[in-house]
Amino acid sequence: MSDHPMTRKELRQLAKDAAPEIVDLERRLVMKKGLSLGAFTLVTGAGLSGPTTLESILDTMSKFNDRAQGLLFNPNRLAPTFSEADITKPFPFNAFYNEGKSPVVDRATYKLELSGMIADKKPWTLEQLTALPQQSQITRHVCVEGWSAIGKWGGVPLRSFLERVGADLKGKYVAFKCADNYYSSIDMATALHPQTIIALTYADKELPVQYGFPMKIRIPTKLGFKNPKHIMSMSVTDFYPGGYWEDQGYNWFSGQ
Repeated sequence: MSDHPMTRKELRQLAKDAAPEIVDLERRLVMKKGLSLGAFTLVTGAGLSGPTTLESILDTMSKFNDRAQGLLFNPNRLAPTFSEADITKPFPFNAFYNEGKSPVVDRATYKLELSGMIADKKPWTLEQLTALPQQSQITRHVCVEGWSAIGKWGGVPLRSFLERVGADLKGKYVAFKCADNYYSSIDMATALHPQTIIALTYADKELPVQYGFPMKIRIPTKLGFKNPKHIMSMSVTDFYPGGYWEDQGYNWFSGQ
């Protein structure tokens, strides 16, 4: 799903509030990876009066945060799972547009386009995707706006799909383009996480339009805006693909 970015005022407050956590994070990184404290010095240095300088500082913080989260990411750590009784009803709709503007994709003609560092680039129909081994999960969607909801998603593990099409699993990024002009990308480690799936169903039924038909990428280890809906194409690349909100200054990694 896609969320709304914070205002510059909110980002300023975030920078102020996050400073103690960044210090603690860097201490852990020093112990774990042998990194220096130079990044925090850069982030919290003097001369923050000008807006250009502040934007530079916030950009530096965001990039540092991406690197730090990537280093600390545990590919074997699972997000919490829940029971059927815990499911949020109704599961909320969230996007950068009203629900009535959700894109309508023709099921009969839909094909998932593949590109980049993938050996077999032939498009996939929904019938072919649903014929693959599936798994389901009841996990929490966490929105950057401050709310969360629990839902049941089913579909194909992204790792098994990437392996099936001969994707280069040493590639840095997996990128997605959507029918609503949204786009996003994730690191390969997250793509290979056992809970990252190509979601084709919600509550054991075909994925509804408002939740991302014909398919969405469900990633319970990341914030909601990193779970793109209405996927039309997928690529594997070593070149940073960015994302809809990330290209407007949002933190790219945004996960555990």
